Amino acid sequence: MDGDWDAVVVGAGMGGGMAARALAERGLRVLVLEKGRAGWRAEETHLDAGLADPVARLVRGFWPEPLLVDGAEVMAPLGCGVGGSSAFYAATLERPGVADLGGWPFPCAELRPWLERAEALLEVAGEQDPLGEPAALRPPPEPGPADRAIMARLRANGMHPYLLHAGLRRVAGCRSCLGRKCPLACKMDGRSAGIEPALATGRARLVTEAEVVRVLGEGAEAAGVEVRVGGEVVALRAPRVVLAAGALSTPRLLMASDWPPDPHGQVGRHLMLHLNETVAVWPGVEGDPSKAVGFRDLMVIGGERMGMVQALGVDAREGEILHALRGRLARRAWARGRLVWEAARLPARLAHRLLGTARLFVGLLEDLPHPDNRVLRDPARPGRIVVSYRVTEELERRRATFRRAMRQAFRGLRPVFLNREAEPNWGHPCGTTRMGDDPRVSVLDASGRVHGVRNLWVADAGAFPASLGVNPSLTIAALALRVGEAA
Repeated sequence: MDGDWDAVVVGAGMGGGMAARALAERGLRVLVLEKGRAGWRAEETHLDAGLADPVARLVRGFWPEPLLVDGAEVMAPLGCGVGGSSAFYAATLERPGVADLGGWPFPCAELRPWLERAEALLEVAGEQDPLGEPAALRPPPEPGPADRAIMARLRANGMHPYLLHAGLRRVAGCRSCLGRKCPLACKMDGRSAGIEPALATGRARLVTEAEVVRVLGEGAEAAGVEVRVGGEVVALRAPRVVLAAGALSTPRLLMASDWPPDPHGQVGRHLMLHLNETVAVWPGVEGDPSKAVGFRDLMVIGGERMGMVQALGVDAREGEILHALRGRLARRAWARGRLVWEAARLPARLAHRLLGTARLFVGLLEDLPHPDNRVLRDPARPGRIVVSYRVTEELERRRATFRRAMRQAFRGLRPVFLNREAEPNWGHPCGTTRMGDDPRVSVLDASGRVHGVRNLWVADAGAFPASLGVNPSLTIAALALRVGEAA
């Protein structure tokens, strides 16, 4: 780690990788510090929510410990290693729309060039969104018969489906990569599109198993970071510090630093998550599952922000149908006996045999900022992520509207929701170091720089003033490239 560095980047996920690439391609000497392990370029590892051992999780590239959410432990689908969470994502890279960026401290048009650059670097392929802006995308593969049947029904219902935008090279043998690392060098992520090109410049260095403890500051400037490597804590100095540890860990680092001052108590506040609304539909046509189809007709309903709907790339068979039926029965007192519970197996089996295999879709319901939803500091265990989060009444009300609209959009495809309760998506946290013009209600200025600090930036989803109604990864990449140019 010794050396004369122009910038230190904390985190090697999508934000850290793209920021490091932009900095290195400017000619700066960049040191990237990653808490997790390097892993192997060609490994295939599944994101296993049931794996509890911290060491085993860390070896596989998962965040090692459960989150503590209002006193309950939650195994979040978060990465910890080169590529971060993007190593396990399905590479869905959707642009935010104009409505998504309402309330941001700059107009949508200002972010457009960075979104376009991110799309090019991530090699995004897909079909033009009929309701969106023109985009220069690589052509997607032809949809299969089941996808064509679903799209035809959606169009008949007044929707505008299209083939999703994905950072997949579609090499020979490519298949669904949701929740797994890709052994084929097919998936474009924080590693393949960020870290590896940065290292290829010869001006960047990556140090893994390096846990940043806090940010060092002197007056109104960041001086560097304190990092634990091999049991030893050392101070690294650099004239630029970029935090890209993610929306849950970046505020934790800032709070552990006791610097810079946070006079308005904004660090960690306004945590936002998407709510996942998962629905099974039956196209009546068999075929391999694919994460191919999406639509944006439900982004805004009655003037209120909702979200997009997209294929998960997962089939639903008898077991998933049974789970959904039991979820419905659980709401009725008369149906809670064991006899009725077991009897639900019969209609689940019949539905699968008569209707065939279902396809799963998910609606990403946008969360809105609430100051009491936040990341908290745990002085006894500074490395642990502690969160306070509740689904507000306002969010529950919009959720009911969103579910009704999804049911109507899929009419004719026998839609069945697989979740009864609200399901926060802990893989999409954002907003905890939000951008804004007013330091009383934000942490960063419009450039992504910490208010009042000349040389400290954030390049992850914590910067989002709103959670968006689309997947966050492309916007993270765009903001990180923007920070890498400005820092």
